[in-house]
Amino acid sequence: MTDQIIHTWQHLPEHIKPYIFEIGSFQLRYYGLMYIVAFTIVYILSMHRLKNEPYEYEREAIENYFVWAILGLMLGARFGYVLFYNLNYYISNPLEIILPFSFSGGIHFTGLSGMSYHGGLIGVITGTALFCRKYKIKFWEFVDFLVPSIPLGYTFGRIGNFINGELYGRATTKVWGMYFPHDMTNQLRHPSQLYEAFFEGIFLFIILWNIRKKRPFDGFYLSLYLIGYGLARLLIELVREPDSHLGLYFNFITMGQMLCLCMILSGIALFFFRKQKSGTQSPGVL
Repeated sequence: MTDQIIHTWQHLPEHIKPYIFEIGSFQLRYYGLMYIVAFTIVYILSMHRLKNEPYEYEREAIENYFVWAILGLMLGARFGYVLFYNLNYYISNPLEIILPFSFSGGIHFTGLSGMSYHGGLIGVITGTALFCRKYKIKFWEFVDFLVPSIPLGYTFGRIGNFINGELYGRATTKVWGMYFPHDMTNQLRHPSQLYEAFFEGIFLFIILWNIRKKRPFDGFYLSLYLIGYGLARLLIELVREPDSHLGLYFNFITMGQMLCLCMILSGIALFFFRKQKSGTQSPGVL
């Protein structure tokens, strides 16, 4: 019985179709649906906070903001992937940056293959700053209102990666390893997408959500999120398979880890900067 459970678990990814339906070469994938689920969850949790906590934002303003956030995420994630992970290829194939087709060996529908979390984060923060500037909303207070909800939504992005059978971990002998259909070596691999879904998503959400009413200064939750996500991802990258076209930099660090180090340092700097500013000006001022 135990052997059967282990066998079923290890071969689970091989039995998951990554698409809802397909017509010819076109596929409607679960990964895209996960973006919708993620934003829906963040929206619902934000509306819950707006109703039950002393925030004075208009419901329509929050709904309007999510249009800015989605646009910032999609643009940032796409251009971040191009810049951080595959710049040489896209310099030679610039149309593929914005078009969901590959032009190598004919025209093939691929979707926008390649999105960067760190690029998406930069895009969302930029979009949020522009939104706050346009509507005269205090930026640091507003991001602290949003941040505690974000990790739970992000969880579904990693579940989408798992369903796609992509971004799997390094080879392992651990019993909870899995076989992924796109792995040509047919080795047990760490299900690193699930590690990330739990630690960068659920675990970080539990922490931030439970302390969401204890904000000592504006920007506090954003700084904790940057540090918390960066640290979790930095450690999980130790068992995540490096991108095949990038490998390891200096023979020991991945691109994701370098970006996470920047993220952690930014979070620490933001924490002390905002803490110091809170003693010299009223809370919530950008």
